[in-house]
Parts: sequence; C-alpha cells; structure tokens
Amino acid sequence: MDERKSAAPEAFLKPYNPPDREPGILALWEKSGYANPDVMIEKGLTAKDAEAFSIVLPPPNVTGTLHMGHAAMLAIEDILIRYHRMKGFRALWLPGTDSAAIATQSKVEGEIYKAEKKTRHDLGREELLRRIDIFTDESKATIINQTKKMGSSLDWSRYAYTMDEKRYEAVMEAFVRMYDAGLIYRGDRIVNWDPKLQTTVSDEEIEYVEQKDPFYHFQYGPFVIGTVRPETKFGDKYVVMHPDDERYKKFTHGQKIELEWINGPITATVIKDESVDMSFGSGAMTITPAHDLNDFEIAKRHGLDIERVIDDRGILLPIAGEFAGQHIKKARSAIVEKLQSKGLVVKVDEGYTHNVATNSRGGGMIEPQIKRQWWLGVDREFTIEHSELQNIPSGSKTTLKKILRSVIESKEIQIMPERFEKIYFHWVDNLRDWCLSRQLWFGHRIPAWFKGDEVKVQKNSPGEGWEQDPDTLDTWFSSGLWTFSTLGWPEKTADLETYHPTSVLETGYDILFFWVIRMIEMSVSMTGQIPFRHVYLHGLVRDGQGRKMSKSLGNIIDPLTMIDKYGADAARLSLIIGAQMGNDVKLSEDRVRGYKHFANKLWNITRFILENTQGVSMKDGFDEHNEHDDALRTERRQLFADVDKLITEFRLDLAADKLYHYVWDRFAAEIIEDSKKVFKEGSEEEKTRRQQFLLHTLQWILKGLHPFMPFVTEAIWQELPEKESDLLMVAKWPV
Repeated sequence: MDERKSAAPEAFLKPYNPPDREPGILALWEKSGYANPDVMIEKGLTAKDAEAFSIVLPPPNVTGTLHMGHAAMLAIEDILIRYHRMKGFRALWLPGTDSAAIATQSKVEGEIYKAEKKTRHDLGREELLRRIDIFTDESKATIINQTKKMGSSLDWSRYAYTMDEKRYEAVMEAFVRMYDAGLIYRGDRIVNWDPKLQTTVSDEEIEYVEQKDPFYHFQYGPFVIGTVRPETKFGDKYVVMHPDDERYKKFTHGQKIELEWINGPITATVIKDESVDMSFGSGAMTITPAHDLNDFEIAKRHGLDIERVIDDRGILLPIAGEFAGQHIKKARSAIVEKLQSKGLVVKVDEGYTHNVATNSRGGGMIEPQIKRQWWLGVDREFTIEHSELQNIPSGSKTTLKKILRSVIESKEIQIMPERFEKIYFHWVDNLRDWCLSRQLWFGHRIPAWFKGDEVKVQKNSPGEGWEQDPDTLDTWFSSGLWTFSTLGWPEKTADLETYHPTSVLETGYDILFFWVIRMIEMSVSMTGQIPFRHVYLHGLVRDGQGRKMSKSLGNIIDPLTMIDKYGADAARLSLIIGAQMGNDVKLSEDRVRGYKHFANKLWNITRFILENTQGVSMKDGFDEHNEHDDALRTERRQLFADVDKLITEFRLDLAADKLYHYVWDRFAAEIIEDSKKVFKEGSEEEKTRRQQFLLHTLQWILKGLHPFMPFVTEAIWQELPEKESDLLMVAKWPV
C-alpha cells in the first residue's frame, strides 16, 4: 500500500481556512442558479412533478444587521431547504426584507434632525419618503450580504420587499376585500400611543421594560387605592371592586359617595365588576378609562363616562385644574405633595418593581389614548367565500378567532414543540381587535377617501374633492400577507399554485403569538388556505452563562465576527447541536471555536482518504452487498436512516449530533485507524474494498453534513476526483 500512497491533492497541503474558501463557494452557488427550483427542473436535477417544499424567509428589518437570533433562523431554514433539495423536492426558499416602518422612519428622522435640525414637517412628506428610500436601499444591501455570508441558499431571483410594487398591490387588495367583508371598520377605541413619535403602536412592537417606581396608597373616601401613576387620577370618579369581595359587602353597585380628592370635593360612584383582582392591594381601585385598556373595557361594560386627562404629547388637560399644561413626568411629584397636604397619602412603597410599556422601535413610553382608527375585528362574523379548511366549509359564516382555533385543533397547522399550543390558545382567547392605522408617512397608505362625512374604501381616488387618509398601515399588515403575497397574490400565479401553503414557518417563540396569528388571519381570509403546515419555534440565543445578550452586559456575540474568525459552518453548528426546538441555547466563543476544529477534522479525514485511494475508482470491483466490511456498511446505512428520520421530524439538533459523533468518534477514531492496519497488513482485495468503502463513506458523510456545514463540505466536494454532480448542493441524498 505504501507504494500506492502519494501526496494529497494540492488543496489539502494547507489547513482549511474558511475566509479563503467561503467567498469562492458562495460565488459558485450563486452562479449555478440551483437555489431556483425552476433551474433545477430545467437542468433535469428535479422532476417537474416533484413534491414542493417551500419556506418564505421571515423578512429581516431593513434597518437591522444580522444578530444571533437571525443566524439561528437562517441556519435552521437552510438545513431544511438543502436537505429537501438533495431529496429531490421542488425546494424553494424565498427571501425578502421588511420596511419596519416605525423603526425606519424614526431612525431617518433622527439622523436628519441631528445633521440639519429639521423635522419631517420642515421637509414635507415627499422629501422625507425620498430620503427614507435612499436609506433603505443601502440598508437592504447590508442585510442581504450578511444573510448570504451564513451560506443561505435562498432564491434571490424571487426577492420581495414589503414596500415594493407587487406587495403594495397585495396590501391594497387585502384591505379593500376585508373592509367589504365587514372585517375592517373605523371606530374609537383605546390604542397604544407613543407621545414621542406621535403615532399608534401595535401590540407586536410593545416592549415591557422593568422599572422601579414609588407605589402610592391614597385615601379615596372610605377606600384605600394604589397606583404608580398619580398624574392620571384627576378623572377617577368611579371606584371598582369585585361583587364577591366581603370587605365591601355594604357598598352597592351604583352607590354615590361624596369625598375629597386632588382638586376638591367629588362624587364617586361604586362599580361592582368581576375583573377586579381581590388579592391585589385593598381590592378596590379607581379607573381612568381614557388611559388604560382594562379600565376602558370596564367603562364600556357599564356605560361609564370616559374623560381624557392627558393629551397626545403627555400634557395634562384642563380637567387637571391647577396642574393643566404640565407634562405628566414633571407634575407627578407636585400632585403627590398636594395629596399629602390634604392628608390623603396613606403610605408610599419605594422601589416598587413593575413592567412599563415602551415602543421597541425607537420611540418612548406608551401612553394609552382613545383614538379614531381603522381596526380588524377578530370577533366579527364574515362569510368565507373559499375555504380549504377541514372544519370551515366555503360559503359558511365564521370569525377570525374561530379560524385561529380551528386550524390548530385540527392539526392542519402543527406547532412544534407541541407544548406551545396552550400558550397559543391563551393568546387567541384573549385576542382583541387589531389597530391597523399608524400616524406615519412611511408605509402603505390606507386606501380610504374622505369628502366631508362621506367615506369610501377603494384602491384609487373616487375623483375630485376626495382626500386620502393620511395614515399608513401597521407594517405587520403587509407582513401578515407574506406567505402568499411573495408568491404573486392577488394574481393566480404558478408559484402560488405550487408553493402555497408553505411547508414551514420557522421563527423564534418570542413572536409566535403576534406574527403567526396575523399570518393565519390574513391567509385564510384572503386565500382560504392555511399559510404554512408547520410552525418550527427556535429558542433565544443566550450567552454561555444563560443570560440574555445585551449591550449593557457586554455579552453580545456577533455572528459576523464569529464567521470571520471561525467560518460560517462553525457558527451554524454551534447554533444547532444541543439546540432543541423551543429551548434556549447557550452560546460562547469557545463553543464556536470547537466546531471550527470539527471542520478541520473533516478536512484532514479527506486528505488521508485521498492520499490512500489515488488511482482507485469507486466503481471498480465494488459490490455494495458483498460480505466483506458488511457490518460497516450496515452501520452506515442505519446512521443515515436515523438522520433521515430525525430531520423529517425536525430534530435537527439530534441529526447533527449523530453525524458529528459518527465522524469524529467512530469514523476518524476507529474506522480510519483500523484502515491503516488494513492498508499495511491486508490483502490487495481487502485494501481495495476498504479504499472503496472509505471513498463511498466520505461522500455519504459530505452529503449528510452538507445541510449543516455547507461550505467545508462543498469545498471538499470540489476536490474529489470522482463525484456524481458538479456541486454538492445538488447531489442526491444517500438512500
């Protein structure tokens, strides 16, 4: 055997270095066009009638850069797509980006003010939108290039942007249809109002920040009430308690009570309502219906007065008396002082910890307000003209809430892990009507037209004298259409026919109850189809100690830095192995570095095999079913049967782990070591069989690892003297 042994191919004389190799591999993939299933069919690599497997990429914000959450999502989705492509499916992974209207407009406005000391009102709508377009074009290029660096085999020929012309057409069509069906209406309800950005904010964009504030206990007639916000209490003329609370049995619903309050004597009314938590504080509370959602709901139930106390800028209104015109933050201490002087402060708990609602998209603290807005009614009955759902036939009357429950209960959509179903149903049961309108300039403008008291909802202007609603739609409205608008809807395209419903929605569990719900609502009401068959939930990526990554802790691990240092394959494996669906994963730089060693190991294994098999064909004299080395082949076949099953069950963590341990602990540590002995002491026939086994097994390993580690496996594939396809990404999965 030593006589036949020669130097390894030139490529293997140096260690594997990802920064040297990855750009070239990316260029090869892109040039091939194989990420486009149409190209695969044209070249005979996929059957025209093959089953479709499709994923629409959850669109990253154009303002953002790649973080570890994105990286985990990209790794998981790319594994699924590469695997199904190799299995012969019509595999489509469709890319896109999201306008992220609030975040984008806020960022651009901030930059303009910093540089020019001008607001959007100084520039005008047209000029601001022009500046935003310039900014988003640059940002799109950044996030797209970063996405490609992860090895994402997306079909860029089908790229979509939530604000492009085709998506605009879909958004307008959906709004008008839903309005005509009675699902969308205009009305006065309480909203999440951002005084800083002067716009409503969706529930999806609310971020609750833990904050410590004094908790005040005030004497309110015969009751003690508690609050962290004394500045809202000027309009409090109702005291609410649970009807079963024995402490307040002597008080009756509707009873009037005279008492001294902030600006003098008032008449308060007792309200009995079952929503009150008897165990919190004294069990009695006053309500501010214009500035709190729960208080608003109580007021609506009992037909109570609803008075505003705070204006859109956070300024106290005339109802506040001597405090009118003051900002709520500045007025708080003065209001407490006045109550103290009246002997109405019972006690103050310092350092009370509570969650404060803020606008996560660069805005300020949320101040609930009652506004006339456009709403999507989740309990409104409508006729579903076309339905492919199991339990809701075409032409029947239903509601969005019923649809949301039905598709999960029937398992038409499977949430994975299944334990998240309970949380999903909790959110659905508590779902409120969705506020669709935003007081922004960047976004899809609402197709509603006004002339005096007349309102018309249609795509184009009704004619002279009609003014279009200046508001834009919540960015989640266009995102809710994502699975089908990206495939050509409202036109009946071949893509829509072939790839919808999509196979998987892969996303973090932290946004399950927002985006998933919106997409089901929109897809079923517009197409009669579910948007996806599976919901794969990945966990949060935390640091090595299990802490959430944050700038303040200084523990953020940048995926781009990890890719530059250790390669995309190492970054991907570090996010997959040990990362069970729905569970958080602990990540450290050492962990990423460890998987770089695995890529090196694979490189060195290949060098050994190629050194010891030069001039040997995989076909000559090789019989897959002979008795020699049969146990090794049986083991290999069983390994891939297990891996195959695990991937189809979405246990990517276990599939990757099995391959990893087979390659490192079994193939490298035992089989290759045994092969050295065979090459030294075995007969010529034994040597040839072992050479061929190693060559075949190397190709099986490369194919198996390719979805998980696409770069190093493709780099090795390109150096093989004998292979079935020009690129590993289109090789057939081992059967």
